[in-house]
Amino acid sequence: MINLNIDEIEENFSEFIKLIQEGNSLIITQANKPIAEVKPISTNQQQKQPRPLGLCEGEFVVPDDFNYPLPE
Repeated sequence: MINLNIDEIEENFSEFIKLIQEGNSLIITQANKPIAEVKPISTNQQQKQPRPLGLCEGEFVVPDDFNYPLPE
């Protein structure tokens, strides 16, 4: 993890972005206090399992006129 002062980031934003693109996580500090952590977005998204059907079963009722045309 790399610590950078907010002033350093403002001076050279493109280098800051380059560090992130290389896979580095950054801690942004101001007055030597950490204020944020910036991490790269994972591009290797794992295949998520679809949500099971019926998770809200019994929690609400679809009205009989749900598919009827709306009034003018």
